[in-house]
Amino acid sequence: MPGLAASSSIFENIHLTEDQFEVILLEWFIPKSKESLSDYAKRMTKKIKHKNPVLIGVSFGGILVQEMSQHISVRKTIIISSVKSNKEFPKRMKFAKRTLAYKLIPTSLLSNIELLTKLTLGDTANKRVKLYEKYLSMRDKKYLDWALENVILWKCDKPLKNVIHIHGDKDEVFPPKNIKEFIPIKNGTHVMIINKYKWLNENLPKLILEN
Repeated sequence: MPGLAASSSIFENIHLTEDQFEVILLEWFIPKSKESLSDYAKRMTKKIKHKNPVLIGVSFGGILVQEMSQHISVRKTIIISSVKSNKEFPKRMKFAKRTLAYKLIPTSLLSNIELLTKLTLGDTANKRVKLYEKYLSMRDKKYLDWALENVILWKCDKPLKNVIHIHGDKDEVFPPKNIKEFIPIKNGTHVMIINKYKWLNENLPKLILEN
């Protein structure tokens, strides 16, 4: 499951051998009006046809697969660049929850990549916008508003058992100083699913198969 607003193309460099694994890529869909994260997760499980799957999610997708595991039997849940409970959120996200500041985020701007390109300045900003354009396919404002709210208001205050957590030591969205019990990836940022794929290709099979 990809991260917030992202398409499954973020997994384009992740290759698991076909003789051992069958990979099913999930995509975000538009939520119903005022749909809870739990209900959305339950609807997402309808797209899973295999019994006892291993769920893997990145960032907000990591939060979603943990919610999905509450509705179906899973063999294992693996999260990447994500959090195991709202206790692992950084202070700015906790502040946004208390003050409702997340409601002020102009999601309509995020949904308009062309406008975002015109407003950015400098090579770094333009490179980031190009990444957004390539990987962020879910730009519907209804989805973006729903997703931001459900990240900030995630009710999980206690980690689930047996969640494997892979996290970069340079993650700027979910700083590792707030997170406990994870597999650290040296120089891994929040987008390490894209640029640390070699480590993931080498180690994910072992993490999936081990008891």
